[in-house]
Amino acid sequence: MEFGIKRVFTIPFKLFGEDIVITETIFNTWIIMAILIMFAVIVRLSVKNFEKHPKGFQNFIEALVSGLNNLTSNTMGEKNKAFAGYFGTVFLFILLSNLSGLFTLRPPTADIATTLGLALITFILVQFFTMRTRGIIGYIKKFFEPIPMLFPLNVIGEVANPISLGFRLFGNILGGLIIMNLYYSLLPLMVKFGVPAALHFYFDVFAGVLQTLIFVMLSMTFVAGATEE
Repeated sequence: MEFGIKRVFTIPFKLFGEDIVITETIFNTWIIMAILIMFAVIVRLSVKNFEKHPKGFQNFIEALVSGLNNLTSNTMGEKNKAFAGYFGTVFLFILLSNLSGLFTLRPPTADIATTLGLALITFILVQFFTMRTRGIIGYIKKFFEPIPMLFPLNVIGEVANPISLGFRLFGNILGGLIIMNLYYSLLPLMVKFGVPAALHFYFDVFAGVLQTLIFVMLSMTFVAGATEE
């Protein structure tokens, strides 16, 4: 049983004296990116053929876009609905990453580098919009509210948000991956059929969709709070 991240290949030249290693996470992320890019191209080419009364593929696309727009508006408010494009992309990327375990891929979200990277983007957005809304003075002042003595706790709370956001997603996906690997590795062949379907439904589908929603909605909430006067 191996739970670590494997090397796929090493690029035959060095950067600052270090090998450039393509890991399983990077390679699988490229696969998911390629799927999303191809999906976007197909949708873009199909838009000109969309009809007034949708059906088939057009129904699916309109339902997807409408759902992501409504999720953004309901969570962040109408004034922030422009974030739907960004958070919609993050939602689809995390969802496909979480579901990739169904297709024998190691989920990129089972790597702390991926989840903390996504959480770091949320953290940067929060700091940027807080400064843009309150100004530099107001941004600094918020760390001393409601009383100056709470400055250390306010700083810790601000830094803790992206850490908890990244570790929550990482821990849940990695935990499911470990349990499934233990199941396939330790149990006899006769019980490896049938039962895994229920386990995959819970750890890959149910937990994958749930953790995607939690990550995106918490990110939306943090950013929406930063845009308020």
